Amino acid sequence: MCTEPGPSNHQLTRRGALLGGAAALAAAVAAPAPARAAPRHGLRDLTYPLTTTFPGFAPGEEAVRRTVKTIADDGYFMQEWRVIEHIGTHVDAPAHFTAGGRVATELQPAELIVPAVVIDIAARAAREPDTVVTVSDLRTFERRYGRIPDRAAVLMHSGWGSRVGDPDAFRGTDAAGGLHFPGFGADACEWLLSHRRISSLGVDTLSIDPGESETFDTHLLLTGADRYGIENLANLEHLPRSGATIFVGLIPYEGGSGGQARVLATW
Repeated sequence: MCTEPGPSNHQLTRRGALLGGAAALAAAVAAPAPARAAPRHGLRDLTYPLTTTFPGFAPGEEAVRRTVKTIADDGYFMQEWRVIEHIGTHVDAPAHFTAGGRVATELQPAELIVPAVVIDIAARAAREPDTVVTVSDLRTFERRYGRIPDRAAVLMHSGWGSRVGDPDAFRGTDAAGGLHFPGFGADACEWLLSHRRISSLGVDTLSIDPGESETFDTHLLLTGADRYGIENLANLEHLPRSGATIFVGLIPYEGGSGGQARVLATW
């Protein structure tokens, strides 16, 4: 009996490869494109522009400016500003709350270029304006992202930047004039000072203490330990939770209790 020759192994292999390749191509065309990963490297400005409408801790502390020279009349343009040291994105030097503490000119460059971590409490802050960063938040962060590095700036992201265009909302002012916004709890500050060699605390609100505080315990602990604070930071939601480095470009005011700073983050 005569039979037709079957396909060779080579033919089967080649045919399978062609069919498999066609199937893979069809699947690739049909499947949705994978989500793009977050950039591995980045640069962010964490500074708000200083304007005459930027909210002060109390009404009346806003910056004031006027033009003193114009190109038309003088050949060059120049303004005069009246500002307090603690308006806009700024640093609280140790001298701000601690008698005899270091002033702005005494903070060293090595203290102003440091690793940064971001503690995200935005979801809770949206429900509870008086909430604070707690020791539990710090422990939860470390379980997920690893130990907070030595010399770190520990930054609170509360989502408060969405309110910056409305001074009353940014202050969280109630009917009696009280303030309500998140900050660092004193226990969390003390834990970081005792168990992690931090350089700084930073917040996206008007104060490292919560708005309702009348004793400023976190300020007293932090500056009493010869560390500095950073207030009114912008764009913290764009930073990786760990792995960034920040540069705090503090204006070195003579005898300054702090001062405005251009704060940049890179990773």
